[in-house]
Formats: sequence, structure tokens, C-alpha cells
Amino acid sequence: HVHFFASPAHDEAKILSTFGGLWKRSTKRLLRQDVVPGFDWQDEFFDHVLRSAESYAEKLEYIYLNPVRAGLVTDPADWPYQGEIERLDM
Repeated sequence: HVHFFASPAHDEAKILSTFGGLWKRSTKRLLRQDVVPGFDWQDEFFDHVLRSAESYAEKLEYIYLNPVRAGLVTDPADWPYQGEIERLDM
């Protein structure tokens, strides 16, 4: 289960679904090699276009609170797999 934000760096950037497929293939290979031999991603891919700074903030908060909703922690700051956040200019 992964959430991430992406923004094209230039006009020739890959289509998001193409990028997602390439990312899933490469991470699956690494995870099978180094962590879980039988690992596989789900086939689904869901993207959502953020049209405003407000929408961006709402989605960022949703992701931050995901481990709490799943009952994995009571405080989102306690989730050890939070990753890194590099804010996008919206």
C-alpha cells in the first residue's frame, strides 16, 4: 500500500499510469530480490489530479492519518514507515 505525490518535471514527462507501471515493476523486482521472494503488487492503480493547494493539503492529511484509521498506531507520528515528504508547490 503506497501513496505518493508526483508532479511532471517537464513537458516530456511520462504519463502517470506509465510511470506507475514502471515504478511497480522495478520495486517488485527489488522487493522480491531483497525482502519477500513472492511479493507482488495489486493490479489496481488509482490516480487523483490535485487542482488546488486545499486539495493537496487534504490528501496529505488523509495519507498522514492512514495508519491511525487502520488501527496500527494511535498517533500518526508514531508510524515508522512515514517516508519522506518533499512538498510540491501548488
